[in-house]
Amino acid sequence: MGSGAGDFDPQHLQETAVSSRRGTLLTANVVMLVGGVVGGTGGFAYHAIAARMLWPVAYGEVASLIAVYTIAMTPTQVLTLILAHDAATLTSKQDPGGVRLLVLSAGRSLILPCLAVIALGIMLAAPVAGFLRLGSPMPVVILGIVVAATWLLAVPHGALQGIQRFTALSANLSSEMVVRSLSLVPILLTGFAVSGAMAALLAGALFSLCLGVGSLRGMPSPAAAPVYRPSIAGPWAAATAATVGVLMLFNLDVILAKHYLAPSDAGIYAGLNKLGSVVYFLTLSVSQVMFPKVVAYGTAGGLQGRVLLQSMGVLCLLALLPMAAFAAAPSPVVRALFGPGFASAVPLAPLAGLIGFGLSCVNLAVQFFVAVRDRWFIPLLVSGCALEVALIAVHHDGVAAIVRDVLVAIFTLLLLIVVRVGLLQQCRTVMKLRGHQGECDEQVQEERVRSHL
Repeated sequence: MGSGAGDFDPQHLQETAVSSRRGTLLTANVVMLVGGVVGGTGGFAYHAIAARMLWPVAYGEVASLIAVYTIAMTPTQVLTLILAHDAATLTSKQDPGGVRLLVLSAGRSLILPCLAVIALGIMLAAPVAGFLRLGSPMPVVILGIVVAATWLLAVPHGALQGIQRFTALSANLSSEMVVRSLSLVPILLTGFAVSGAMAALLAGALFSLCLGVGSLRGMPSPAAAPVYRPSIAGPWAAATAATVGVLMLFNLDVILAKHYLAPSDAGIYAGLNKLGSVVYFLTLSVSQVMFPKVVAYGTAGGLQGRVLLQSMGVLCLLALLPMAAFAAAPSPVVRALFGPGFASAVPLAPLAGLIGFGLSCVNLAVQFFVAVRDRWFIPLLVSGCALEVALIAVHHDGVAAIVRDVLVAIFTLLLLIVVRVGLLQQCRTVMKLRGHQGECDEQVQEERVRSHL
């Protein structure tokens, strides 16, 4: 065996790495899928219980508050992506001590923002309750505390995802939803209604936070001179845009429906939104597994694209079962999940599943863009959100009208994103053939500059 320069083939080594990691990719997807199914079942059980015990009018209030809560989770999702990106980079450079330093630093930096959001929730309780036509501002106050606890969850979630400890991450994500649902029934039975539903959210978040902190115990101390110094300067803009865009797409429609529709119709639409979330959350684990692996492949554009295609295939397979159930037996599904009060949602159940599938595809592609540090998706995502808001503002005659508005907005955006993915991969291929792949990738340019220096 020779050891000369001619025997070193980076492409061959990368192909070998892909082959050796296929099993790991499949195993990680299975682990996250199990957690996703458990967590998704628990999360959906929360809505099913609330809908049955509170009926459409009060459930519409709960759903609108959860939509506000989900949008307020933007810092959680952004920080999770950034921490996962940095933790994956630290791990690839064999600096596990740097991950501990990253976790401690992020946790300390979140203390003051969490206190601020609690104070903000108290101050804005009355205006928010007025806009959403709630019976009391107290649920908004509780919601502020829940948001603060959820922001802290970004630290264990991001670290566990970045170091690819998917079993611990899966257990952490699923436990929050399970505890949320298990605590909901006794709280609602005490008569606290909407405020009680928010208290159940808080119980799940606090339990998950304690479990996540425990999962990170025993991490090695940082070295005297870390190999890599984490920084949010690079990915923060893309991560923020990705998180805000996807959360807005999934929740603005519920908020606007609560504002424009009659209280009962708003509750019906909220139930349809939750049907779509079944598809979305069942496939969410695919993007969680894909993201750190795409980051780990670095500048290997072809291998990154292959991971995206494999992940998209897994996503489609996972989405088939719930979408088929919504199409084949919408009435039994809706009645079993929400009760007889939601019978008018039955004809729209298949479209709700299709919306959830579209959002899943959008989210997967957006996570890929963030991982490869491509920011051209940002104007596309902004346009998709603006289109959804504009369509609902103009055309909101009923539940079916808003469903059609959202469907048009999501799949128009998805078409634009598919075009962008194709252009990105074509650009990387052409530049690689010309020997100038770095001109397509800002990260490669920076690495080449440092190597010349």
